[in-house]
Amino acid sequence: MADKLAQLRIKIDALDKNLQTLLNERAKLAQEVALAKNSSSDTNFYRAEREAQVLEKIKQRNLGPLSNEEVARLFREIMSACLALEQVMTIAFLGPEGTFTQSAALKHFGHSVKTLPLTSIRDVFREVESGNASYGVVPIENSTEGVISHTLDQFVNSNLNICGEVELRIHHHLLSKLSSLDEIKCVYSHQQALAQCREWLDVNLPGIEQKSVSSNAEAARIAANETAAAAIAGDMAAEIYHLDILVNSIEDEPDNTTRFLIIGKRETPACGKDKTSLLISTQNRPGALHSVLAPLVNNNISMTRIESRPSRRGMWDYIFFIDCEGHRDDERVAKAIAELEQEASFVKVLGSYPRAVL
Repeated sequence: MADKLAQLRIKIDALDKNLQTLLNERAKLAQEVALAKNSSSDTNFYRAEREAQVLEKIKQRNLGPLSNEEVARLFREIMSACLALEQVMTIAFLGPEGTFTQSAALKHFGHSVKTLPLTSIRDVFREVESGNASYGVVPIENSTEGVISHTLDQFVNSNLNICGEVELRIHHHLLSKLSSLDEIKCVYSHQQALAQCREWLDVNLPGIEQKSVSSNAEAARIAANETAAAAIAGDMAAEIYHLDILVNSIEDEPDNTTRFLIIGKRETPACGKDKTSLLISTQNRPGALHSVLAPLVNNNISMTRIESRPSRRGMWDYIFFIDCEGHRDDERVAKAIAELEQEASFVKVLGSYPRAVL
C-alpha cells in the first residue's frame, strides 16, 4: 500500500509540474495578446462572447470525474488570472462585502478582479456609466420571490448594455456567534431572505423577532456585534464577519436561484448561444400586448421572460421588459425588432449577451 501511494504521488507531482508549465505558457500568450491590442485600436481586453465560447467547449469535452460546473469554475479562474495580466478590471456590485451579488460577480469574472461594493443598484449603474467601474453586477430575479423591480427601473433611463448574465444557487445559512438556537432572541436578514426561509423560521424559531435590513451581509455584520442575535446569509458573509454556521441551507426551496445581470458600456458580439433583452412601451389600447408579442411569434423567437412595469408617464401606462433567445444581429431577431418598432410606441434593445454557462 505504501509503495502504491508513493507511486501515485510521484505521478501527481509530475502532472502538477506540467500543469504549472502550461499555465505560465498560457499567461505569456495573454501578455502577447495585450501587446497586440495596445498596438492597435482594440482596447477591449475582456470579451464576454469569447469566454462563453471557451467555457462551452470545456463543458463539451469534459469526460470527468470532475463535474462540468467544477471544471468551468477552474477555467474561469485561469482566464481571470490571465486577463489580469492584460488589465485588472473593477467590478461594481450591490454591497456591502459578503452579499450574494459579490459571489455572483466572482463566479462570473473570477477572483483576479477588484470588486467595488456600493450601497444601491442606482450607484452600481452610476459607477459604470462614469467609467469608475469596468462592469457592474446587479440582481434581476429570484426563482422564489420574482423580479427585482429596482433593477428594471434603472434600465429605463440608462444607456448601459446588458453584457452577460450569471445564475447563482442561493443557500441561506443561519449564522451566529451563539452555540444553540435556544439563545437566539432576534434574526436579521434582507426581507427577501426572510421570505425565502419563512417556513423554516416558523418551525424552528417560532415567535423569535425577525428584523429586515438592507442586505444579508449587513445582517451578518450586526449579528457579529450583538448578543443574542443571528443572521441569515451565505458562506462569504460567514467568513468575512467570523460567524459560525449554526444550520446549513435553511431556504424553503432547495432549488432557490437568483439571476444577475452584467452591465457595461460595450455591446457584446454573438457567441452562438445568446439572449436579447428588450424594453417596449405601448399605447394604452386593446390588443397592445398582443401587438408586442406577435413579431416574436411570427419570427419563431422563443420568449423566456416578460415583466410589466408602470412607465410613470401617466396612469395605467406600462412598459414591458422582454427576454428572448437569440442575438440582435441574428436575422430573425433583427426582423422581429424592426416589426416591433412599427407596432410599439418605443423600443429599446437593452443588450444581447451570452446565456449563463452554468
